[in-house]
Amino acid sequence: MAKVPMKRIFICGLKRDRKQILEKLQMEGMVQIENSGQPDEYLKTMDVMPQKLLFDKNSNVAEQALGILTRYAPEKKSLLDSFEDAKELGRSEYDAKVASAEDYLAMAEKIISLEKEIRDKEDQLPKLESRIDGLKPWVSMDLPLNYKGTDMTEAFIGSLPYETEASKLRSVIEELAAKRADENETGKSETGKNGENLETAAASGDTGAEGGMSIPAVVDVISSSPEMSCVFILSLKKDSELMRGILKELGFSIPKSTSAKHVPREEIKKLLHKKEKLTSEIAGLRTQIADFAANREELKFASDYYAMRAEKYSVLYGIPQSESAFFIEGYVPAAYGEALCDKLRSSFDVEVELSEPGAEEDVPVLLRNGAFSEPVETVVESYSLPGKQEIDPSRITSIFYYIFFGMMLSDAGYGILLTLGTAYVMLRVKNMKPGMKKMMELFFYGGISTIIWGLAFGSFFGNAVNVIAATFFGRPDITLSPLWFEPMSEPMRFLVFAFACGIVHILTGLGIKLYQCIKQGDYVSAFCDSVLWFMFVGGGIVYLLSMPMVTDMLGLGFSIGHPASDIAAWIAIVGCIGVVLTGGRESKNWFKRLLKGAYAAYGITGYLSDILSYSRLLALGLATGVIAQVFNQMGSMLGATWYGVLIFIIIFLIGHILNIGINVLGAYVHTNRLQFVEFFGKFYDGGGRSFEPFTEKTKYFKVKEDK
Repeated sequence: MAKVPMKRIFICGLKRDRKQILEKLQMEGMVQIENSGQPDEYLKTMDVMPQKLLFDKNSNVAEQALGILTRYAPEKKSLLDSFEDAKELGRSEYDAKVASAEDYLAMAEKIISLEKEIRDKEDQLPKLESRIDGLKPWVSMDLPLNYKGTDMTEAFIGSLPYETEASKLRSVIEELAAKRADENETGKSETGKNGENLETAAASGDTGAEGGMSIPAVVDVISSSPEMSCVFILSLKKDSELMRGILKELGFSIPKSTSAKHVPREEIKKLLHKKEKLTSEIAGLRTQIADFAANREELKFASDYYAMRAEKYSVLYGIPQSESAFFIEGYVPAAYGEALCDKLRSSFDVEVELSEPGAEEDVPVLLRNGAFSEPVETVVESYSLPGKQEIDPSRITSIFYYIFFGMMLSDAGYGILLTLGTAYVMLRVKNMKPGMKKMMELFFYGGISTIIWGLAFGSFFGNAVNVIAATFFGRPDITLSPLWFEPMSEPMRFLVFAFACGIVHILTGLGIKLYQCIKQGDYVSAFCDSVLWFMFVGGGIVYLLSMPMVTDMLGLGFSIGHPASDIAAWIAIVGCIGVVLTGGRESKNWFKRLLKGAYAAYGITGYLSDILSYSRLLALGLATGVIAQVFNQMGSMLGATWYGVLIFIIIFLIGHILNIGINVLGAYVHTNRLQFVEFFGKFYDGGGRSFEPFTEKTKYFKVKEDK
C-alpha cells in the first residue's frame, strides 16, 4: 500500500538563471510543475510559442528523416531489441552531441531533400513510359510525327480507332471524296449509305459508291491492331481541307507525341536513354540516402534533443515572471524534496520552499512497491490510480492475482515455459522499458504460481507423461500423480475451492473498505458499509453451510450444526436489518430512507453473483487441461511406429503452443476482470491522476549523470 507522499514545492529564482534552473529540473525529473498563479500587472508569462513550434518542427524533421532512412536502409533489430529502453548517454557525451545538433538537423534536411528529388524523378518515369508506348506503333515510319508536308503537300499523321488496311482506307477516301464532289454539284448532303457507319465502311473497304480517283493522295497504314490503326496520308495542299473533313468523319485523331523532332525509332531510343539515366540517378540518390545509415544515431539524438527543448519551452510558456525574477510551483516526492532544494540552493541564487499539500488539493499519485507487488501496478493503473483518501491496493492485489492466474493456467509444463521464457528475456535485456519489465515480471511470478498449481493438480503438458509412457514405452504404470487432487476427476471439488477463494477475495475487499473508513475517521461508514455487510454476507454463508441440501450439492463432507448455524442466522438477520436501516441514511425522509435501505439490502444478490463469477477459475483451469489432453491423445493415435512418433512430436508442439498462447491470454484477461469487478468494486473508486514530472521525455536516448 505504497502511495509515495508528495510535497508542494515553491521556487523563486532570478530571471537570468531561468534557463539553467529549468534544465536542472528537467534533468532531475522529479518535479511536476503546476503554476497556480495568474498573470497580473507585476507577473506576466513569456510568449515562447514561436520557439516551441520551431523546436517541434526540428524534431519532426529529424523523425521524418529517420522514417525515410528506415525505408531505404532498414535497421537490423532482433526480437529482443523491441524490449530495449532508450539508450543511456553520459552527460559529457550528451553535451558533445548538443554542440553538433545543428549539423545533425542539416543532415536530416539533406535526407528529406534527397527523398523529394527521388519522388520528382520517379514521377517522370510513368510519363516517359507512356510516351514510349505511344511511339511503339509508329516505329517503322521514317518521318517524325511532327512532319507537316512540303510546300505543295500537307501530311496527315494520326490514328483511326479500328483495324484497317492501306488499300481499304484509300478506297474509302476516294469514294468519300467523289461523293463530296457530287454533293457539291447537286446541293445534297448525303453521306455513306444513308447514314451507314463510316468507320465500318473504312474497315471493310466498302462505301457503296463507284467512281474514279477524285483526290490525289498517298495513303499508308504504319501499323494496325483491332483497337487502332496508325496511318500516314499525304495530299496536295489544295485538297487539305477536303482531306481533313474526310478524316474527321472517319474518326481520325492526331497522336500526343507530335512534338517529337526525330523519327519514332530514334525518339524511342532517346526516351529509353533518358529513362535509363533517370533510373540510374534514382539508384544513386537511394544509395546516398542509404549511406546515412551510419549516422542513424545522430538523427535519433536530434529528434530527442529538439523534442526536449520544445518540452522545456512549453513549461516556460506558463511560468509567471517579473522583470528580474520568475516563480515555479509544483509537486515533488517528499523523500526527494530536501535533496532537490539543497542542489538548487548550492548551484543558484534561488529561494526554495517545501510545504504540505492542502486537504482539498488534487495531489498527483506515484506508486512504489516491492519487487513482488510492483508488476501488479500496471493492473491497478489500467483500472485507475487511487484517489486522495484511498490506499494503493497493489500489494494485496498481487497475492490474489498470482494465485488466480496460476489456477486458471494450472499446468506445470506451461508454467515452466512461461517462467523460463520471461526470465530469459529479463536476463538478456538489461535496459528494458519500465512498462515492459513490469509485464515480464508479472508473467514470471504468474508462471511460478502456474507451476505450483500444475503440480498440485497433476498436470504437466496435460497428461503427457502418462500418454508418452503408455504409448511409446509400454509403461502405463508410470504416471504423474497430483499432489492434491485432479480437477478432471473431481470438478466439484475444484468449484467449491474456487468459490472459497472468491469469498475470501470479496471479504478482503470489504476489510480494506473498513480499514480506509477507520483511517479517515469515518466510523459511521465503517460500521454501516463494512461491519453490517460482513455480518450479512458472512452470517448468510455460514448459515447456508449448515443446510444439508447445500453441502450435499457442493460435495462437502461436513455441515455446520447447532448452535453455530443459529448464531450465524441471527448475525445475518441483524446485518440485514442494519443494512435496511442505514443503507439510505443520507435521506432525511424516513420513508425514503427505508426504501433505499431495502434496495441496498437487495445488493446481497450482487454478492452472490460475484461469488459465482469465480467459477471461471474452474472453467479456465479445466479448459487448459482438457485441450492439452486432446492434443496428446490425437498425437498418440498412430502408436509407437516411427511415423507415429513423428506425428506425435508435430501435433504435440503445434497443439501445446496454441494452447499455452490462448490460455495465457485468457488467464491474464479473466484475472484482471476478477480484480476490477469483484474485488475493486467493494472498496476502490480510483480517480487519482498520475504523477508526470517535468523530465527529459525522449524516445531514443536518456541522459545519465557521469559519476
